[in-house]
Amino acid sequence: MKRTRFVVRGLVQGVNFRASVVQEASARRLTGRVWNRDDGAVELMVEGDETALADLAGWLRQGPRFAQVESLERSEIAGDQRYREFAVSYGPAT
Repeated sequence: MKRTRFVVRGLVQGVNFRASVVQEASARRLTGRVWNRDDGAVELMVEGDETALADLAGWLRQGPRFAQVESLERSEIAGDQRYREFAVSYGPAT
């Protein structure tokens, strides 16, 4: 199990991005949180196996229908699993 932080930049707020992330991540049996950042980006803290994380990263590069993804940042985070499901958060995941 890995924990990964993604930051997605572009037109990613106001286009159903977070709700779509919940669906996509849950379908891949990933757990974690997604939230809007004050700078207009969307950030995710995701836990799961590498294959599912790589698959989600591929989806994040495109996003939902009306999104315009400009960049995707990925970084590995140390730590034990802390989430049981994937959900929208209204601030940074703790």
